[in-house]
Amino acid sequence: MRLPSLTHLRCFESAARHQSFTAAGEELGLTQSAVSKKVKELEADLGFDLFQRAGRGVVLTPAGQGLAADLELDLAGLRATLQKAAAAGAGRSALRIAVLPAFANLWLIPRLPDFFQRHPEVELSFSTRLEPFDFARENFDLAVHYGLDNWPGTHMAPLFGEEMVPVCAPGFYAAHQLERAASLAQAPLLHLESRAGSWAEWFERAGLAGAPRQDGRYFDQHSMVIAAATAGLGAAIVPYDMVAREIAAGDLMRIPGPALVSRKRYYLVRPHGVVPEAVQKLEAWMRKQLKGRPV
Repeated sequence: MRLPSLTHLRCFESAARHQSFTAAGEELGLTQSAVSKKVKELEADLGFDLFQRAGRGVVLTPAGQGLAADLELDLAGLRATLQKAAAAGAGRSALRIAVLPAFANLWLIPRLPDFFQRHPEVELSFSTRLEPFDFARENFDLAVHYGLDNWPGTHMAPLFGEEMVPVCAPGFYAAHQLERAASLAQAPLLHLESRAGSWAEWFERAGLAGAPRQDGRYFDQHSMVIAAATAGLGAAIVPYDMVAREIAAGDLMRIPGPALVSRKRYYLVRPHGVVPEAVQKLEAWMRKQLKGRPV
């Protein structure tokens, strides 16, 4: 069949999202009648109705619902392709990478000046993805995944495991006499909502009697827990790799005691097939950053 114009597809996508020709026209800078005309022309090309009248408005038909869902992904992929080309500019390569916020903010981005100094011909763009996705449907070159080696249809290269360690600000360490780990039983603790049991597990591993305090401050991102610990708001148990630089700089101190080692890992993930040169450069650079560190 003849491929409809991008204008027709954008009119339909906007009208489907708003369930309104008027709202779609306002978004696209067209009149309501112009949007309606474009949709009718698209229906004629396809041979079936995409909308049906419902009172004074319109609703999607089942066929329209299916097309709208697929088209939303297709247009998002097209926008990503154009954005990637714009980011690369002339004579450069660009990679689009799906990342986890904590990994990007605390580990990857602080190290990127070294990558760009070594590879000024490669540009990178990042978007958040928390769960595995289909590389065939989403326009990414690479992804960072935390979990198990269970992303079907991909090549998964392990980066490093996760060791959770207790840390705090130097002033907090001195004020609460944390050279003795047992002092943590009376100290204010910081908690990650999704891992509320980490402190209890650490107390057990450290052989400390009793349960840790459950009061205190709760956060839903590692980056916020680390910022709170750096500000002296409490002791935190966080991934060592996410705070190694802060510990080396003296902004945080590691509290004596064991590390909690997880079965899960951070992975660099890419689809099977030919590996672009820019991907090879980024993978090699990341391996160099991890050189000497156990996987």
